[in-house]
Amino acid sequence: MPFRNRDWTYPLPVALLLLAPFDILASLAMDIYLPVVPEMPAALGTSATVIQLTLSLYMLMLGAGQLLFGPLSDRIGRRPVLLGGALLFAGSSLILAATSSAPLFVVFRLLQAVGASAALVATFATVRDVYAARPEGAVIYSLLGAILSFVPALGPIAGALIAGHFGWRAIFMLLGALMLTAMIAALARWHETRPETAAAGAIGIGTILRSGAFWTYTVGFSAAMGSFFVFFSTAARVLIERAGFSQMAFSLSFATSAMVMIVAARFAGRFVKRWGTAGSLARGMGLLILGAMLLGFGELCLAPSFVSFILPMWIISLGIVLTTAVTANGALADFGDRAGMAVALYFCIQSLIVACAGTVFVLALSGDTAWPLAGFCTVSAAVTLLALRRLK
Repeated sequence: MPFRNRDWTYPLPVALLLLAPFDILASLAMDIYLPVVPEMPAALGTSATVIQLTLSLYMLMLGAGQLLFGPLSDRIGRRPVLLGGALLFAGSSLILAATSSAPLFVVFRLLQAVGASAALVATFATVRDVYAARPEGAVIYSLLGAILSFVPALGPIAGALIAGHFGWRAIFMLLGALMLTAMIAALARWHETRPETAAAGAIGIGTILRSGAFWTYTVGFSAAMGSFFVFFSTAARVLIERAGFSQMAFSLSFATSAMVMIVAARFAGRFVKRWGTAGSLARGMGLLILGAMLLGFGELCLAPSFVSFILPMWIISLGIVLTTAVTANGALADFGDRAGMAVALYFCIQSLIVACAGTVFVLALSGDTAWPLAGFCTVSAAVTLLALRRLK
């Protein structure tokens, strides 16, 4: 029986209020200061290239750090990894708000990413410990997956609003204050959930990488997350440059996809119960392909508009939610109680696939059209469906 999971008896809304802030803040910190990148070199006495590099380094460290914290959470527990990561993130954020040194900014940006990585691993490992066999698990997984998708897209909007009123340093002060608040709540209510058998020995990376189920569901997760990555990488060019949307009209249109994900996540559990893990993944990939077909039709037959670009993204958003509701359980099912390393690899591989494959589609196809999104959805969904068929 999982160690002390009997203490994790929170109602679903309370559990989400406890879990979600760590997911949100790790995602939000990726690019929330993107709108103020042009003014930061003068403030820190450095070049625009160095500031831009801190965006990439955060993404890299967020993925790589999980390879350390996954097995560490199996050995010493989820709670200390979470609290340590949250404290490091909060402290680094507050120092970032205060520093005027470019080298220190780079160092503490890396430490901020390390803290985010630890908190993210501990959060998803806890969800795995507590909800793997419970019906609420599909709702929690789909909501946390949706957060990982749309929060980085909305982050720059929040950053622009904060910086416009209070300056760019206020962005990092807010990140630090919010993480401290989440950590205080976790100190009181986040009980240890690591199973007793988890500390007995870590599962080797080779064992995980030889699992067909791990690869199938990790690639499916990458297809879902990458779809939103390509969407927010191209949406501004399609809707503002080609369709003539104002910044406010673009922001509101963009936000509708996030709202579709949030609403759909509320009902994900009943669909997973009806279709099962494999059936839900297959249907999620089918929705990605359907959305891609509608995008292609819109690009060929319609002018760029809300109807031709955003409405198909609603279909894709439904596929993202249905997919992320089952991929974590599907990828980690073979590893029982010692899932920390598998969680780390799950996120690390997903990050690499999304960053590399998503960027290739945006660069190889015209980035001011729907073709990169249509192409990525089609190819990644087809690969996932082939892997799922082979797995069966």
